[in-house]
Amino acid sequence: MVVPALVALLIALCVALMGYGASTLMKSRGEQTGLRTRLSQDGRLSQGPAASSRILGLKGHITVFARTIGERFKPKDEGEVSHIEAMFLNAGLRSRNPVVLFFGAKVLLAAVLLFSFMFIRLATGAQLSFTTTLLVASLSTLAGFYGPNIWLSGKISRRREQIILGFPDALDLMVVCTEAGMSLDAALRRVGEEMRLSNKVLSDEFKILNLELRAGKSRANVLRSLGKRTGLEDVNTLMTLLIQTDKFGTSVGQALRVHSDAMRTTRIQKVEEVAAKLPIKLLFPTVFCVLPALFLIILGPAVITAMRMWGH
Repeated sequence: MVVPALVALLIALCVALMGYGASTLMKSRGEQTGLRTRLSQDGRLSQGPAASSRILGLKGHITVFARTIGERFKPKDEGEVSHIEAMFLNAGLRSRNPVVLFFGAKVLLAAVLLFSFMFIRLATGAQLSFTTTLLVASLSTLAGFYGPNIWLSGKISRRREQIILGFPDALDLMVVCTEAGMSLDAALRRVGEEMRLSNKVLSDEFKILNLELRAGKSRANVLRSLGKRTGLEDVNTLMTLLIQTDKFGTSVGQALRVHSDAMRTTRIQKVEEVAAKLPIKLLFPTVFCVLPALFLIILGPAVITAMRMWGH
């Protein structure tokens, strides 16, 4: 009874992966269509494929349907809504009313996986007990409902890793620009331009910051917004430092240099902490994987020889 359940679960997983592949294909074709549209507006391309337009139309219908479902299932608590919106900002996803689309996608994906399992069970004629059917159906529904949460958390983690990797270079560039005589706004704009090739995520954040400054927002609010969008403690600390420096009129270059030295010290301490944890993490693989194989190689021939001697 367990084997058919596992087969049905694997088939449902394959269907989910096929859906993910189809969505990725639709996204790539949509980007190609957008590029063709821009090129046609420039007069370098006259027409685009009609199939891509149909795919974009299908994607638009799915999005509208997900938003309609999400309007009914979105949470009523404003705190939870704000938390999810902050998660979307940390993931770099900026869309209109993302909470509605997020919960619509959760409910829609859960329903698709559930109906896929039931359809596969009826199509294959698998003889499953009621308990097994209920268990697999529940797992499929839970996987579809909480799958977007896992995907969003992974996207936030990957984006934060990219920001952390490029942030020391951006800070060094800011120190060089400010000590060369540039103002803070000009330094932020120049850092965003220079980081475009090495770290596009951080460059986009600085670009948004410069656009907000041009729109007339105060520098303190713009810097706080950058800290909220990244969700990183190092960035929040730097933004607070810049706000205080701008408020009290102290030297920006000196403050950035002190903060850069503090960040390097903190980074060295984190590396030392990881190195100190490494022997403990290697203890269990060494005991359960390396030592048995080592004992087998060293003591195996002696044991075989002793068994032969005792056998005679």
